[in-house]
Amino acid sequence: MSQNLFKEDDHKTESNSEDVKKDFQGLLGSVKKFLSELLEIRSNTDAVATKESIIQDIPFKGHTSWILICSIFIASIGLNANSTAVVIGAMLISPLMGPILGMGLSLAINDVETLRKSLKNFVVMVVLSVITAFLFFYVFPIQDESSELLARTKPDIRDVLIAFFGGLALVIARAKRGTIASVIFGVAIATALMPPLCTVGFGLAIGKYWYALGAMYLFIINTIFIGLATFLVVKYLRFPMVKYANSQRRRFIARIASTVGFLVMLPAGYTFYMAFNESMFKKQAQEFLGDTIESYEFSNNGRYVDNLTKLEYEKDGGVIEIVCMGTEEIPENIINSWRTKKNNFSKLKDAELHVIQGGKDDSEEKFNYVTELYEAKKAELLTREERIHFLEAEVARLSRNVGKQIPFSEITAEAKINYEDLTEINFAYQIKSNFKKLDTVPVFEVKWDDKIKEAHIKKEQEKLSKWLKQRLQDSTLQIRRL
Repeated sequence: MSQNLFKEDDHKTESNSEDVKKDFQGLLGSVKKFLSELLEIRSNTDAVATKESIIQDIPFKGHTSWILICSIFIASIGLNANSTAVVIGAMLISPLMGPILGMGLSLAINDVETLRKSLKNFVVMVVLSVITAFLFFYVFPIQDESSELLARTKPDIRDVLIAFFGGLALVIARAKRGTIASVIFGVAIATALMPPLCTVGFGLAIGKYWYALGAMYLFIINTIFIGLATFLVVKYLRFPMVKYANSQRRRFIARIASTVGFLVMLPAGYTFYMAFNESMFKKQAQEFLGDTIESYEFSNNGRYVDNLTKLEYEKDGGVIEIVCMGTEEIPENIINSWRTKKNNFSKLKDAELHVIQGGKDDSEEKFNYVTELYEAKKAELLTREERIHFLEAEVARLSRNVGKQIPFSEITAEAKINYEDLTEINFAYQIKSNFKKLDTVPVFEVKWDDKIKEAHIKKEQEKLSKWLKQRLQDSTLQIRRL
């Protein structure tokens, strides 16, 4: 009797576990079916129509050439005027995507004729765009280095990701039956192919060739990753391969297409790797700065100039340069502790840490240094107005210091003759702020003989204050008692 009960319990347990297993498998099947229906794109793809539409957009002749020239002019004006809205408008009418999509498509389906046509029109597109932008900036009288232009001189990890995912969205939209026009317009704006070409023309026009090289590099990165995204989507959608009557020729073309595709992916992979490392370097450098100089409290008249911080990534290390102004210096032991803390960050171990302090130089040298440093770093400041405001503030402050050089040795000698009860005298510049502007005030600190009376000290200190203001011709001068 008891054995039968045990058998029945075991049977029920096995039955329950099987039911749970079936329910779980059913749930997984439902989720899989839902995701398949949600993300599946092959069934709604028109491969023939997509291929034809991409091939039709490759040539640059007649109307397309003039549309490109007009859009380049509009983008150049927008970049020159620092107008984001105008640049976006130019990108909406630009026909730059055609040859790039053609190259990705032709590599994916082994179509050597389309690849040849795409490469030829791609070169025509680039040359025509650069010449148009060069002529505009060369002839146009206003050649300001706006932030919109300078932002296109160096790519980072975000540009790589935008180009790749923008290319994915574009090809998927083109492949859908009933092309989604809004997606195509959005990708034209997001991938920003036109501004780098305009910046290339700008760099050539003003003779700053490193601007042109950086912008062309950004354009090539965008092109490669858009083409790579096209290649991957076309392969995933299983577009039919181009057939050749001669099987030997077909295999030869397939090998050429595969080789070109591989060669294109090599620099794409290397660029992504380098851009990713640079992005991680700057991220860790910002965390390091937040833990060190940004949290450091100056006790007197020093200050950290964050706008002039230099973060420069290199394969074998890099440079972190911090700039501090004022006469107060950060102690060397604190700087050494920062160097030790830097080694806790994986990407910063081999980087050099430089702390440039204004107190180590005289005022005239600081004035020259700020001017030179500003010229070197102005490309990283956000707007022309901000650059001008920052430079004017620094120049004004340092100019005041140059004009307020105190002959300290002479002053102390004369003060001791005139005021025999003086036992100590100190001097420093103090930076004050009313949250509207900064001002530099000369401050003397004096100590009197403890034996003399308080009333006599007060009277002598008033006389000393009047004498110093007259002697140094500075009514802002202050005296404090130690």
